[in-house]
This record gives sequence, structure tokens and C-alpha cells, in this order.
Amino acid sequence: MPERQQDKPADADLPGTGSAGRPAADTTVTAGRGLWHHRDFLLLWGGQTVSEMGSAVTNLALPLTAVVVLKATTFEVGLLTAAATLAFALIALPAGALVDRRAKRGIMVACDAARLVIIGSVPVAWYAGVLTMGQLYAVAVTAGVGTVFFDVSYQSYLPVLLAQEHLMDGNGKLGATQSFAQLVGPGLGGGLVGAFGAAGAMSADAVSYLVSVASLLGIRHREPRARPADGDAAARPGPRGLRAEIGEGLRYVVGHPILRKVVACTGTSNLFSSMATAVEIIFLVRVLHVRPAYTGLIFAIAAIGGVVGGVFSGRLARRVGTARIIWVSILIFGLPQLLPALAEPGWRVVLFPIGFAGTFFSAVVYNVAQVSYRQAVTPPRLMGRMNAATRWIVWGTMPLGAVIGGALGTAIGIRPTLWIGLAGSWAAGWWVYFSPLRRMRDVPHEAAAEPAPG
Repeated sequence: MPERQQDKPADADLPGTGSAGRPAADTTVTAGRGLWHHRDFLLLWGGQTVSEMGSAVTNLALPLTAVVVLKATTFEVGLLTAAATLAFALIALPAGALVDRRAKRGIMVACDAARLVIIGSVPVAWYAGVLTMGQLYAVAVTAGVGTVFFDVSYQSYLPVLLAQEHLMDGNGKLGATQSFAQLVGPGLGGGLVGAFGAAGAMSADAVSYLVSVASLLGIRHREPRARPADGDAAARPGPRGLRAEIGEGLRYVVGHPILRKVVACTGTSNLFSSMATAVEIIFLVRVLHVRPAYTGLIFAIAAIGGVVGGVFSGRLARRVGTARIIWVSILIFGLPQLLPALAEPGWRVVLFPIGFAGTFFSAVVYNVAQVSYRQAVTPPRLMGRMNAATRWIVWGTMPLGAVIGGALGTAIGIRPTLWIGLAGSWAAGWWVYFSPLRRMRDVPHEAAAEPAPG
């Protein structure tokens, strides 16, 4: 997801590039000052902090609305989880090609404005007494469309805003923010659910998108105009050019000897973790007998691991190796993720947040490392398509996992399904272990200057 200037220079709209083909690096961001004095990054970071907290509230409140307000079945909750990520399977590839053609900040602003309206419709319908599962499915799908375009733009925008040597730091701070939101958001969500009901609590997410829009509009840096390379499909508008652009992004990801293993690892992990996600709220409420208002506290405690992972991801990468940390984070740091399936009513409930704290720590360190690697090795003109192709694969497995999780939860029970999901998510790490990463310590500097493989 991605050191560039704090203030817009006179030639900010010109396509100047550095040695790796990236837009010229910000000369005002020195090692002594760093990102804490990077005005535009701080605006992006601050806006996303608020937005992520709002989204953490919805991640809790949406399934709770289905379970508590609309009395949804296990399979219906699985379908709702699948609906939230369905857009990644359907439109991520064309989204990447379209993002590479346009200014990314404008897309992000439009997506946040749309999600404000979409999410805000849930509490409005609830107050009016007309909320249905059909609306929740529609909200999950349409908000997912906005999330697809926002996330592809977001991951492609950070290398525009920051220089390569600051990407790990920037991704680490954003990862810590996401985990901090997961720490504060569910607790806040639990309180809002207790005070205003599950559907009413989603108003907080709608307001958070408004804050994000304001922060994005405050960024002064303007992206350089894209100049397609000779023969690049981006120079040819229309369906034919779009198909060629999508194909180029897919060929780059699949043809890269390391990227394809990273994508396989992340996609497999997401498949199985989505199976677990589809049943975890039901596991807490109906198996562990946790009160709905307290589920937020459980996830807030678990999210502490993600905050720690975001804060220390850069240091761990420097000590372990910026390439080696990718497989170490999931196979070694990720072992505690099996603990939640051992939780029982009573004092053993604590195994759930402890296990998920380890999971969040592992996931944040892994994501910071693998996203920074992807950004470092990808030429700028392919950044949006690379991110979209990656997201299409790794998030495209999530609706399938959620449906499988809902079906298995009905057929074999909630706890066995949780076991399968958590164990499969951890085992996905063997994809990156059996790859060239095992023989590498660090990501080569200026790797994006290398020609695209295959």
C-alpha cells in the first residue's frame, strides 16, 4: 500500500523520474526528518487512521446486525462475508488497468464518498424499520466495489508519495494504523452496539469516510502525468486496450518467480482465513457464549498484536532480512494462530484473543514485508495492474472461503471449521518458504529498474 515531497514544487505535474523509473524522489524528506515531517504522508496516514477505525466498527457491526437483529443463519452469515469480498473476484483486474490510466488520489476521494452513502444507508434503514438481509448483501457488494478501487489506488499511490527507501517505514506505519484501528475500533464498536444497536453503530464508519475525504483533499502533491512506454497497451483506449493492459499485469505477476509464490501464499492464506472469519462471530456468541457487546473487546485485545507488528516490522525486517522476513513472519511468528480453536467458555476464552493477537502480529509483519517487496520490484507503469492482479487472486479466494466456511459450519460444526481455517491459513506459508526467497536475505535496492519478467 505507499517518499515524496511535502509541498508541491513548481514542476509537480511533470513526469520527472528517478533512476528506477519512479517519479523523482522528495529531496525535502531527509533521513534526519523522516516521515514524521512529511506533511502529505501525515495527512494520508491520519485520514486512514480514522477511516480504518470506522471500518473496524463495521467489520464487527455488520455480521452482528445479521446475527442479532435479523437472526441470520450460519450459512447466511457466510454469504454476507463472501459478499463483502466478491467485488475483488469480479472487477479487480479491470480496476487495476483503469487506475493506471488516472490520478489515484481522485479515485480514492470518489470511493470514500460513495462508501459514506452506502454504509450510511444501513442505520437509516434500521431506524426506519425496513432493514433486510437483502440490503445487507447489497451494501456488502457495493461497498466492496468501492474498496476494490480504493485499495488498488492506495497501494499504487504510496510509491508516488514516498521514495523507495521510505516504503518499508511508510507501510509499517500504515500497518500499525490498521492494527491500532482494530484495537480501538472493535472496542468502540462494542460500546456503540451496546448504546445504539448493531446497525446504528455503523454510522461511525460513514462519518469516518467523510474525514478520509477531507484528508485526501488536503494533500498538496500532484501525481505526474502518465506517459505510456512505446507499445504499452495503456496508449490504446477501449476494450481491446483494456484487455491487453489486464493481460500485461497478470503476465508480470505470474511470470515473476517470487511474486507468484507470494501471491499463492497470500491467496491460500486468505481462502482458509475466510473460512474461519465466516464462523468466528458465531463461535464467540453461540459457542463461547460471549455477549455481543463484549465481542468488540475480544477483538480489541487481539489487535494489540497487530499494533506491535506494525511498530516493529521495520526493525524485524532489518534484523532478519527484508526478503527473509516474508516467510519467517507467517511460518514462525504465525504459529499462535491455532490457539483460538482451543478456546472454551470460562477462563479459556482468553485463548481466543491471545491466538488472534499472534495472528495479527504475524499478518502485519508479513503484509508490510510482501507489499514493500511488490512495490520495490514493480515498474511504476505497471503498479496499478500489478496490485490489481495480485488483489484479484488473493482476495478472489475470500468469497469462496467464506461460502465454504458457512457450509462447513452447518455441516460439520463451528469448531471443526475454525480448526480447518486456522491450520490452512498457517500452512500457506510453505509457498514462500519453497521459493527463491529462502536463499535471499534482503530485497535488491532499485529492483524496479529491472525489466519485467516473461
